[in-house]
Amino acid sequence: MDEILIWDSADPLPDRSKEKQNLVLWRSYITHGFSSAVSIPQLVEDHADMLRKRYLTWIYEIGETVIRGKRLVDQMQLRPGFSVWWMSLLAEKCNFAKSPQIDDAVRLLAFTDWMDTKNTERMVLVSSNAALAECLQRWCSRKGIGFEWRRGTNKNISASRLRRVYAKLPHALQALIWLVHQFQSRRVLRSAGQKFWRQSQGKITFVSYLFNLVPGSASQGVFESDYWGNLPETLRKKGVQTNWLHIYVKDSLLPTAKDAAEQIQLFNQTGAGIQNHVTLDSFFSLSVFGRVLRDWFGLLRNGVAFRMQANMTIRGELDLWPLFKDDWKNSVFGVASMSNALSLNLFEAAFRDISKQRIGVYLLENQGWESGMRYAWKSNQHGQIVGCVHSTVRYWDLRYFYDPRSSYSKKPNLMPLPDRVAVNGPVARETCLAGGYLAEELVEVEALRFLHLDKIDNKQFITQSSSGKPPRVLILGDYVVSNTSLQMKLLREIADDLSNIELTLKPHPACPIVAADYPELKLERSDQSLSDLLGHFDIAYTSSATSAAVDAYSAGLQVISVLDPTALNLSPLRGVAGVRFVSTAEMLRDALFEMPSRTGYVQERVNYFNLDKSLPRWQALLSDSL
Repeated sequence: MDEILIWDSADPLPDRSKEKQNLVLWRSYITHGFSSAVSIPQLVEDHADMLRKRYLTWIYEIGETVIRGKRLVDQMQLRPGFSVWWMSLLAEKCNFAKSPQIDDAVRLLAFTDWMDTKNTERMVLVSSNAALAECLQRWCSRKGIGFEWRRGTNKNISASRLRRVYAKLPHALQALIWLVHQFQSRRVLRSAGQKFWRQSQGKITFVSYLFNLVPGSASQGVFESDYWGNLPETLRKKGVQTNWLHIYVKDSLLPTAKDAAEQIQLFNQTGAGIQNHVTLDSFFSLSVFGRVLRDWFGLLRNGVAFRMQANMTIRGELDLWPLFKDDWKNSVFGVASMSNALSLNLFEAAFRDISKQRIGVYLLENQGWESGMRYAWKSNQHGQIVGCVHSTVRYWDLRYFYDPRSSYSKKPNLMPLPDRVAVNGPVARETCLAGGYLAEELVEVEALRFLHLDKIDNKQFITQSSSGKPPRVLILGDYVVSNTSLQMKLLREIADDLSNIELTLKPHPACPIVAADYPELKLERSDQSLSDLLGHFDIAYTSSATSAAVDAYSAGLQVISVLDPTALNLSPLRGVAGVRFVSTAEMLRDALFEMPSRTGYVQERVNYFNLDKSLPRWQALLSDSL
């Protein structure tokens, strides 16, 4: 193999047989039609367990790197026994939102392993990704392989001019601007609910987002959240006092901090001391502002003293610094660093201001702020802290997984973990166990976000289509615009074949879809709740990332998920028998017309969630206060 061509472009391949030989497809699962081609996304799936473990090991080893006589994790110690390394973007590993370049890092691992079995003299990369090109150029230089980069077309939508100017500022200046803006924009929330928080006699604290509220209930001052299902009402009816610490997130219901402050006031008036509500921003005082700057300047001094470039190689060959240098700078000098210092200080202030709590429960997503929250909870000598897995645990959502040495060794500054992890069903439990969690850490509870599925017999399902009738397809939009766009793009490409298929569109609230924008498709739109819709359809057509795919699967629908070849497979149904993954319009057409032929076929379904609205498992977990 004298030369290979790596195609990392949305543009069609040139129709030249020479370039179709020795072809590496960086963003495609499809290799048929080429005389010699390899799919990197497919290579990743074929070696997923090994690649995920290697990536997690690499992240751990970065923290263990000795710099000026001290481990990096110790260099970033901000409190006795606590390092903000665990709050950094690198340690967080959010590969689908904050750090999408992680996908390329995993693909580079798969590609370089494959290349070690080949004899190549020259490599050509077609890509708009400068960081990827630099990683490959450095690797080729170490291997003595010739390298050429042909810059592809970058079709990303440009940001506003103001955002572009802001992005070009030094990371430290961006961080200072962000802190001042945060202090000013959230000032109306200062002290909101603090009186109730300080006077509370409750011994159970929940840390949640002020988001996903049920609008009708919120307007009446009744706290009802899609995150927590009927748990708040169950506890209220039992007279159990609870404390709710909310992280405010802007949305259509509460678009401003003023709206959030008013909502907190209304919740506390209606809660009448049974439920006490406060926001994290309620503790953002001038003294906290000063402590944040002190901590951030300390991080800044340490960050200036060492460089990470030489320490981001794997096996001494694959240098990933070009992919992660911005995450590193952001985590030490930039907005991420400032945000982490702010979160830590706010949680410390909040947990100082309340009486000793017996148990705390928070929404576990392993975001950076959670490590600071867990440290602040324990340093204020509160009781047990429980992380609640409120949604699905997806195999390639790397936030949920880590090298076990991160917290199970005798070294200082270990990653703070919850005392227990509340998983919402057998699938989440098995996924966590396979990912390295200890069995004694896990406790099963009811799936609060999915209780609408409790009336469904999820052991056997028979497709509802009647012979001779067109299948009824429910299109479930995604919260990520690019995922939804890909879904609709594939449908448009086969519009002529869909005249006899009933298509109903349910957009995600965070990503509107206008049916009129797709005149070639006969679309009906529905804004009914998912639980009301599922019983009326045969097939659910979803993105690969949405948890709504599990709702549809649990309700007995046949599921077709779009597999985005530009990202890792984030489907919660990855590896589940009977689920069809498609990445081209042709595959989608085949799936739509093959699935209805299975009428009358009985299929065993995975028992995904624990579903019991009386919440016996949750009540057992919180039993000392019930």
